[in-house]
Amino acid sequence: MPTLPKKVSDRLSTSLRRFQPILAASKARDDGEGDTVMIVTDMLAEVFGYDKYADVTAEYAIRGTYCDLATKLDGTVQALVEVKAIGLEVKDQHVKQAVDYAANQGVDWVVLTNGTHWRIYNVVFGKPIDQELVIDIEICSLNPKNAADLESLYLFCKEGGRSQS
Repeated sequence: MPTLPKKVSDRLSTSLRRFQPILAASKARDDGEGDTVMIVTDMLAEVFGYDKYADVTAEYAIRGTYCDLATKLDGTVQALVEVKAIGLEVKDQHVKQAVDYAANQGVDWVVLTNGTHWRIYNVVFGKPIDQELVIDIEICSLNPKNAADLESLYLFCKEGGRSQS
C-alpha cells in the first residue's frame, strides 16, 4: 500500500472525529436507509475526498434497477456503493446484490456499508462471478490518532482509488 499522504492523513483524522458521533447518534435513532445514504454521501466527500457533485452519483441506474451510489474517477465509474439502514447488519445477500450490479456494469469495485460498517470488495470476473473481500472496517471503533487505522481507510479514499487503477 502506498504511503499515506499527510494531507489525506489529516483529513481522515479530522473527519473521523466529526463523523463518529454523527454515526453513533444515527444508530441510536435507528435511522432508515435514506438518512444513512445522506450520511454516507457526506462521508464520501468529507472523509474519503470525493467531490459529491462531480464524483458521486445517487441512484445509479443499472438495467432497470438502481444502486444507491456510484463513485467516479475522471468521469468513469470506479465503485458501486450499496447502502443499508444504519441499524441493519451487512450480510452476504447484500454483497451478492451489489456484486450483481457491478458485474452488469463491468465495475471492479463494490462498497457495502450501513454507515458504521464498511466493506470493500474486488469483483472477480470469472465463471461464476465472485468477489474478494479486501477491507472490512467498523468506523466507530477506529482511533483518529492511530496511523494504522487511518491507513486502513486509504483504499476507500479517492486518492487510494487512484493508486488501484
